[in-house]
Amino acid sequence: MEYQIRKIEKKDNSRIEQIIRACLVEFGGDHEGCAWTDPDLGRFSEIYQGPGCSYWVAVRGNGEVVGGVGIGPLTGVPKTCELQKMYCIPEVRGSGVAKLLMETALTYAAQYYQRCYLETFANMVAAHKLYEKYGFKRIDHALGNTAHFTCDVRYLKEW
Repeated sequence: MEYQIRKIEKKDNSRIEQIIRACLVEFGGDHEGCAWTDPDLGRFSEIYQGPGCSYWVAVRGNGEVVGGVGIGPLTGVPKTCELQKMYCIPEVRGSGVAKLLMETALTYAAQYYQRCYLETFANMVAAHKLYEKYGFKRIDHALGNTAHFTCDVRYLKEW
C-alpha cells in the first residue's frame, strides 16, 4: 500500500489525537508527565505553524490518517529542535510509514537546526531501533523543559 505524507490540516486534528492517545494507552503512557496531558494535543494544525515548526500526517490511499510526526523548537536550547509526537496505528507499523515520517521530519529539521532531541519510553523498543537507525544517540539527561518528566529515555541527533 502507498502512503502520502502531508502537512496536517484542521480536519486531521481529532484523528491524530485519537492515534496518539491509543498509542499512549498501549504503552502505558496514559498519565500526567507525558503527551497524554499536553493541552494542545487536539490543535496541531494551529500550533505547528511558522518557520522551524511543522507537523505531518501519513495518509493511506483511502484518505485515512494512520500516523504523524512533528518538529518544533526545544525551548531554552539554542539551535535544537524536538522530534515530537511520532505515532502510528499498530497495523501500519513495519510498513515503512514511520520511515517516511522520520525522513520528512529530519529533512525539514536540518534546514533550521543543528540538533534534534526526543523523549520516549523504555518499552517502545521498536521506536528505539528506528531512532538509532537515523543517527540518534541515547543520552542520559533531559534537555530543555518539555514537561514530559515520565519519559525515561532520551535521544539526540546532531548534523
